[in-house]
Amino acid sequence: MAKTKTAYVCNDCGADFARWLGQCPECKAWNTITEVRLGSVKATGAERRGYAGATLAKVQTLNEVDLEELPRFSSSFTEFDRVLGGGIVPGSAILIGGSPGAGKSTLLLQTMCRLADQMNVLYITGEESLQQVALRAQRLSLPTNKLRMLAETSVETICDLADQEQPRVMVIDSIQVMHLADIQSAPGSVSQVRECAAYLTRYAKQKGVAIIMVGHVTKDGSLAGPKVLEHCIDCSILLEGDTDSRFRTLRGHKNRFGPANELGVFAMTGQGLKEVTNPSAIFLQRGEQHGSGSVVMVIWEGTRPLLVELQALVDVSQLANPRRVAVGMETTRLAMLLAVLHRHGGLHMSDQDVFVNVVGGVRVMETGADLALLLAIVSSFRETELPRDLIVFGEVGLSGEIRPVPNGQARLHEAAKHGFTKAIVPVANKPKDKIEGMEVIGVKSLQEALEAT
Repeated sequence: MAKTKTAYVCNDCGADFARWLGQCPECKAWNTITEVRLGSVKATGAERRGYAGATLAKVQTLNEVDLEELPRFSSSFTEFDRVLGGGIVPGSAILIGGSPGAGKSTLLLQTMCRLADQMNVLYITGEESLQQVALRAQRLSLPTNKLRMLAETSVETICDLADQEQPRVMVIDSIQVMHLADIQSAPGSVSQVRECAAYLTRYAKQKGVAIIMVGHVTKDGSLAGPKVLEHCIDCSILLEGDTDSRFRTLRGHKNRFGPANELGVFAMTGQGLKEVTNPSAIFLQRGEQHGSGSVVMVIWEGTRPLLVELQALVDVSQLANPRRVAVGMETTRLAMLLAVLHRHGGLHMSDQDVFVNVVGGVRVMETGADLALLLAIVSSFRETELPRDLIVFGEVGLSGEIRPVPNGQARLHEAAKHGFTKAIVPVANKPKDKIEGMEVIGVKSLQEALEAT
């Protein structure tokens, strides 16, 4: 009988140990180390050769490496291609996650039905029956005569059938229900998810098949399973969006074949997901009534600027500890900027509740929204309206200085294209040449920005 290897792996950082520990020595997290059964040495030892696709190892210098560009092909969705870095790369392993009901299966079913007219594709469903998938395709009015389907959860069986079908793209829905015969733990466990993902990644590299794996997310919105799952795949994508919202954002967190943190926007309709080619126009659908605490900012998402509206509400607190609530932004950064506003702006808000919301469900990850956030808070606090044609961006330092942000020229041109005539930006981002129809005000400090409004 072959000996079974066992390891203890931290679910947060991926570090492995020889025995179980209550606290991970690497990331200091508690109760995150779980036992992982790696299967028999006899069964898995031979398969680990040629992990990256080359069965024969060869040492060569860096200038001998073939720099021919990988032949990408389109996914039939422009926004999906943008997040992937320009299209699907043959032999790549892609992990797409999202909360239940976000539209992961809908997006992939639409993509596979379109690609089936051009190439051989294979859709593996492990959570739903073939009838359920067929009913969804019928409801979305998708072409179904060429898409090859398979209901299976055994990774070995899937790869054997894929050798016969020879698909160029294969969808695994989802990785949490897949299992390997050599791993004794239940499907969805850390060891099963880790080894199934590694097995499918090796198959993708060796056969040149692009594999898209669907992953579940935890309560905090991160992908479920061990962190090593994100390390072994080539591209990690998260489909975000509330079930009560029409819009879904597809954000790339890791991409070996293109820029990370790229954003694609979709609208959920009765006919499935429709891509939004001009997201700024969607997020700027402002009402006729314009009140205080509202300002438009330009954020940079991946390789393009995006205009979104930021709203703030400041009200007298009835609690001993005033509330600081931020939707779409970091609450800790909100508290830090309020301290800067008090120290260098002279506004005392320790007895005020502060609520901040990014309209449209977009999550702002960059610091270029600092200045817009503070101006919106001051506008609500003083009950004064900001001009509707005003655009704001800039980073605020702890000493009250306004720091420049990347791609300032592109942000201003995007705002001018949408009809904005006034901008408050850092001095370093002020263009040398005048932008037609726009007044650009450069500020060095928070006090200058407050005076400019």
